[in-house]
Amino acid sequence: MMSKEEERVSGNLIYRGRILNLRVDNVRLPDGGKSMREVVEHAPAVGIVAEAGNGDLLLVRQFRYPAGESLLEIPAGIVEPGESALETAMRELQEETGYSAREMEEICRFYTSPGFSNEIIILFHARGLVPSPKECDPDEFLDLVRISSDQARELAVSGKIRDSKTLTAVYWYLSRK
Repeated sequence: MMSKEEERVSGNLIYRGRILNLRVDNVRLPDGGKSMREVVEHAPAVGIVAEAGNGDLLLVRQFRYPAGESLLEIPAGIVEPGESALETAMRELQEETGYSAREMEEICRFYTSPGFSNEIIILFHARGLVPSPKECDPDEFLDLVRISSDQARELAVSGKIRDSKTLTAVYWYLSRK
């Protein structure tokens, strides 16, 4: 059986940014041919399914400049250098919602857009939420939104939740009910 993997032959870093890099690679295809791949390198990120004691979910509403609209999302953020994914999840939950969690369990890891990016999101489930001072980053303007599982289902099915990590989180959460 022929290998289906592509081999990087050369590459050129086009842009280095604060949260992402853009690279253009020349690759050798499995059949020996050549092609070009544009790759967005992105630091790992976390997302948190924050479940209140009554089963409600804590989401945030935030304007997303690239999308040009406010989106309803799970709390999330980029893993900082020297920080574990669990530490990031605990920090982001507190910063964005004003709650900390007594329990935080990793659910899964998934690529957001593997056709052009290596960004991976590590999804966590937070329970045992307790109030903690909210400390958003200076460039973040968030509104906390608390929804029931019925509301989560309706928002997802109706297309009102349009963020992929949040849809993944909501469908995971609903699959347990």
